[in-house]
Amino acid sequence: MKKQEFLEGIRDGIPICLGYFSVSMAFGLTAVLSGVPIWAAVVISLTNLTSAGQFAGMNLIASQGALIEIGLTTLIINIRYFLMSISVSQKVEQKMTMKERLAVSFGITDEIFAVSMQRDHELTTAYMAGLILTPVLGWTGGTLVGAAATSFMPPALSNALGIALYGMFIAVIVPPAKEHKNVLFAVVLAIALSVVCRYLPVIKNLSSGWTIILITILVCVIAAWCFPVGESEEEG
Repeated sequence: MKKQEFLEGIRDGIPICLGYFSVSMAFGLTAVLSGVPIWAAVVISLTNLTSAGQFAGMNLIASQGALIEIGLTTLIINIRYFLMSISVSQKVEQKMTMKERLAVSFGITDEIFAVSMQRDHELTTAYMAGLILTPVLGWTGGTLVGAAATSFMPPALSNALGIALYGMFIAVIVPPAKEHKNVLFAVVLAIALSVVCRYLPVIKNLSSGWTIILITILVCVIAAWCFPVGESEEEG
């Protein structure tokens, strides 16, 4: 039974793995171009498993940001996983031990959360292990391939491929922004605040890390105020 559930988890995690592989290649490329060794880029992906947080953290590392900047920025970006883990904890089997729960919480990502919450049965340790394993391999493997590829490319080509990161973010943002006005509002607001912070006295002197923290908090507060979730939506 456990083997079957483990294999079901692997099967459900394969599409996530394939998607992560291509995105993490861009991270590996970005990391090496920022001066991070290949092995360090792979370790970062293996121990973090968070795309937006890793990219933001890497940018701060490249710009020699302070540790507190890097810590707060990644905390704010990744704090959504706290809420996701609470939701997943309501579906896991009762006999799951604390160590197993901690291991599962490490592997929670947006896509893994979505797949696990759609499963009709309770979430067993074996199933979650399989569901998390394949995306972790894809994310880490993609980072290794992307980082290693830079050593075989001419500098001009590897630098040009850095634009893949911006293309990835556009591909992630545009579809939901076209369908949901609250997402579009948040994106436009973030862009507007970024421009304002670039030229506003005092604020423009802040480092990129503190600017990201400030803009993220402002966008979250304003968007939550403008688009509150009603009780009927919460129950649904």
